[in-house]
Amino acid sequence: QVQLVESGGGLVQPGESLRLSCAASGQVVAIHTMAWYRQAPGKQRELVARIGHDESSYYPDSMKGRFTISRDNAKNTVYLQMNNLKPEDTAVYSCFMNVKTSSSGFWDSEWGQGTQVTVSS
Repeated sequence: QVQLVESGGGLVQPGESLRLSCAASGQVVAIHTMAWYRQAPGKQRELVARIGHDESSYYPDSMKGRFTISRDNAKNTVYLQMNNLKPEDTAVYSCFMNVKTSSSGFWDSEWGQGTQVTVSS
């Protein structure tokens, strides 16, 4: 089994920065795509950013400019640097990984439990 554990969320004021981390542990053989999603109250979950094993990244147009995704393959960890945060960035942020495990030998989709980010003055 694989567990994704997120950290770094919290309460910040508008204009401040946060860095989220998500580490995979367990029977991890390889990780392909890593991504961050967010879901605000009353809204659908949306993609913030994703990054491939080759570290090629993708951001939806609405997320370009203030968010930066990165990964450390040796640590099975994905990061999300968020700058100049705005109240509309308030949401639960969840990490996603496409993981190959030693138990199944297949690629599985794994999700973190989510971490709350609140931007408020």
